[in-house]
Amino acid sequence: MSTLLLSAPHIHSGMTVSRLMRQVILGLLPALVFGIYLFGEQALLLVVASMVAAIISEWLCQKCQKTTIGRLRDGSAIVTALLLVMSLPPHFPWYLGAFGAAVAVILGKQVYGGLGQNLFNPAMLARVVLLISFPVAMTSWPAPEPLFINLADAFTGATTLGAVMETGSSEINTGIITMLLGIAPGSLGESPLLLLLGGIWMIWKNVIDWRIVVSLIIGCFIPSTIAWLISPDTILSPLAQLSSGGLLLAAFFIATDPVTSPTTPKGRYWYGLGCGLLIFLIRVFGAYPEGVAFAILLMNAVSPLIESCTRQRLYGEIK
Repeated sequence: MSTLLLSAPHIHSGMTVSRLMRQVILGLLPALVFGIYLFGEQALLLVVASMVAAIISEWLCQKCQKTTIGRLRDGSAIVTALLLVMSLPPHFPWYLGAFGAAVAVILGKQVYGGLGQNLFNPAMLARVVLLISFPVAMTSWPAPEPLFINLADAFTGATTLGAVMETGSSEINTGIITMLLGIAPGSLGESPLLLLLGGIWMIWKNVIDWRIVVSLIIGCFIPSTIAWLISPDTILSPLAQLSSGGLLLAAFFIATDPVTSPTTPKGRYWYGLGCGLLIFLIRVFGAYPEGVAFAILLMNAVSPLIESCTRQRLYGEIK
């Protein structure tokens, strides 16, 4: 009788790549649908064009390179396109959105070998490319025009973070309730309460690790609280910091990317804290009002080092 030796692990959690991507899409759906409702058919066209471009780019790369990892139907291209488009201005030209989605898939993922091989988050890499290449289009923020809601004249077309940078004052017209509801000028996916809802659901489903989420929020909240107490006239309140920009989108859907974040529990704490701190520092001292994309890419670069430094010592190993 022969014995077949197999390497561990022998237990499968049942979470496949396709199922993981479907869960992420469902988590994004409330904020995405609400964003399309707020900004109309131009936003919908941007979403559709970006998704189509991502799928076509993925298909072409897999046809040209047979050894690439991943399948077209695993949903990763759609998730990449959605994360990118939800960080863009709602009326961003659809053809530029399609270009960005192609950049995300081709340069952000496929050049590294496909699914799970990339060093940087593809959506944030593409966003930085678009920001540097098309700065005017990337900083044009239309006011939302939802049905059945009277927004009066409270909106000037500038985002909360942009208005603070332009005026140097934290006295803004947009109220905190308005920001929490996501009906202030901003990116397509800037709906904090709906992002929070989708994020909590994904934590409950064990799709993402709560360590990165909590530590990222703390990493921004603590320094912003200290800065606000020192200079409340020029620094946004901690709650406004958390509810404006793409911080919650990053905390729940971008920083938690299992490919570009550390796998060790301690490493995820440090990774999240670094992301949150960098977001705050770039917002306050940087040349751009929003620092999510740059912070994520910088922490992606040091993620292997964090994992190496926080790797659990093997049993019997001498320090």
